[in-house]
Amino acid sequence: MQYVELPAGERVPALGQGTWHMGERRAERKAEVAALQAGLDQGLTLIDTAEMYGDGGAEEVVGKAITGRRDEVFLVSKVFPHNASRRGVAAACERSLRRLGTDRIDLYLLHWRGGASLGEAVAGFQDLQQAGKIRHWGVSNLDLADLEELWEVPGGRAVATNQLLYHLGERGIEWEIQPWLRQRAIPVMAYCPFGQGALLRHQELRAFAERHGITPAQAALAWLLDQGDVIAIPKTAHRERVAENRGALDIRLTEEQRAELEGLFPPPASRRPLAIV
Repeated sequence: MQYVELPAGERVPALGQGTWHMGERRAERKAEVAALQAGLDQGLTLIDTAEMYGDGGAEEVVGKAITGRRDEVFLVSKVFPHNASRRGVAAACERSLRRLGTDRIDLYLLHWRGGASLGEAVAGFQDLQQAGKIRHWGVSNLDLADLEELWEVPGGRAVATNQLLYHLGERGIEWEIQPWLRQRAIPVMAYCPFGQGALLRHQELRAFAERHGITPAQAALAWLLDQGDVIAIPKTAHRERVAENRGALDIRLTEEQRAELEGLFPPPASRRPLAIV
């Protein structure tokens, strides 16, 4: 396994498992649980979820998948902005803990800014840390202005990550957000690393992957993992796809391959609004 270091010094898997759209249909939950468990078996022990996903259903799926294996897992969940007051964070976290069937969340994120007060949210996270309910906290979908505001909030510099939309086809964060985070040794957690499937259908990426004996998914993940400070959280409910994603850890891009991907998917030439899905 490849690891990324959080600002507090803890090392976490660079390749994990996402759960967006899991828990939405009861008929699919057995397959979703099995896929997550297959990932755990292959070392993909970081699992990301949120109270929003499936209206709590994804957290329930994760809870079933980690039953009897909680200590193997680095568990990430997220709180709605409208629940991110100091007291609201505590109540939301308790609901997530019940659905997850655990006494702690390893990394708890503010899902997006919305109308949340960053000061209130951080104070709530600190309360949860002191109570042993969460171990680290972070944010998701925060742009540079939000990050700069967070940095000035009491306790705000303990932020562990910013979870962002980031993949070969969406590199907007590289203009200013990722450099700001890197200056402070805060890793990016990349969601939707396949561009909601668009990258897997991209003809030039498919041709690149075929030439190099890998799959488009593995190429997309290998590019993220190659950076050394990015955590990728692909979602799949199919066991065979779990194995495919895991195979990206065995790929080491050459300078020529990096240059080819840069040509196919160039970095931003100017600032652009933060992309969110």
